[in-house]
Amino acid sequence: MKLFKCQSCGHLLYFENTRCESCGHELGYLPEGMTLSALEPDGDVFRPLAAPERAMRYCDNAQYGACNWMVHADGADTLCLACRHNHTIPDLSVPLNLEHWQRLELAKHTLFYALLRLGLPLANRIDDPEHGLAFDFLADTPDADAAGGATPKVMTGHDNGLITIALAEADDAERERRRTEMHEPYRSLLGHFRHEVGHYFWDVLIRDGGRLDDCRTVFGDDSLDYAAALQAYYQDGPPADWQDHYISRYASMHPWEDWAETWAHYLHIVDTLEMARAFGIKIQPRISGDETLSAVIELDPYNTAAITDIMGAWLPLTFAMNSLNRAMGNPDLYPFVLSPAVVAKLGFVHEVVRRHAGDAMRGNAGDAMRGNAGDAVRGHAGDVVRGNAGDAVRENAGDAVPERPAERASTGG
Repeated sequence: MKLFKCQSCGHLLYFENTRCESCGHELGYLPEGMTLSALEPDGDVFRPLAAPERAMRYCDNAQYGACNWMVHADGADTLCLACRHNHTIPDLSVPLNLEHWQRLELAKHTLFYALLRLGLPLANRIDDPEHGLAFDFLADTPDADAAGGATPKVMTGHDNGLITIALAEADDAERERRRTEMHEPYRSLLGHFRHEVGHYFWDVLIRDGGRLDDCRTVFGDDSLDYAAALQAYYQDGPPADWQDHYISRYASMHPWEDWAETWAHYLHIVDTLEMARAFGIKIQPRISGDETLSAVIELDPYNTAAITDIMGAWLPLTFAMNSLNRAMGNPDLYPFVLSPAVVAKLGFVHEVVRRHAGDAMRGNAGDAMRGNAGDAVRGHAGDVVRGNAGDAVRENAGDAVPERPAERASTGG
């Protein structure tokens, strides 16, 4: 994630802003340009100052305060690139559902910023009715909480491209209760989205992308019985040496969960580093001569070739962030220790993402060349990385909730 500025007055803006507090301009996000723009009214449409040649209007979900993204005024789409992936939204006539849905949408749009930035494939259920990426935002029914109620609570999970997010997770108190109950050091809405979409991209990039053997070499045999692994995990817990091999306890349950947890942390890392770069953050502890704790965050993590460079910036940044949080009496912002094995897994995710982006660019270039040629003929022609001083707690990342049914009917957990 990065910072934005108002094209009218230069005021600093954040991704979710809908109005410039300095000059009063309405704001809209242009996903094609990956920028937040001040808007000038032009009849019943808007002209973004970042792209004044375009006539734009807000996504239909803007009327609910759930989206600030724009669509082309002369196009057929009424929902933006992110909202087109919604399959089910909650009943907005129910008190608090709107507020909770708005929070889910902010997390989802933040996710889509990164997915678009990485150039990942994003088929929706219109593009691909069977396997496209879609979201169900579901609230518990009233009898789910009643004693002896027959209706089970909504469970967050993934099933063949359809991601279910429990609306209850948008309630801060409820989410904290679940985090404490599950002994997790971290649990967030964005973390849920990043973890569950990791399952989707395992299907797309690994299973369907010809990378199964490579992935199994790094993450293990995904053909292991998922239900049996789940039962064994809750019965026996993680292996004694899980910290040496996994980003979280839950990642040790099954290779699918290991991939999804690692994927989520990869998105945590690149998005946070981009924001650090936007602020020009420099870390140089005055009392330490350890160069591994110093960094000037200048790299663009979305366009960095080596995972070692990303880790070299991430270690000092997390050390500083965690220290600042402790100074405020708060838990570590990033309470995880990344072992060499985990760094290798992050490196594999990074390589898979970059290879897809490279293949997509080559494919686009090839299509363009073939198209131009056709037109021409027709026309005339490692080390251990620690969250803070090595004493970070290693628990479930909170990106995966264990209250999951057979969410991956045939391909994962």
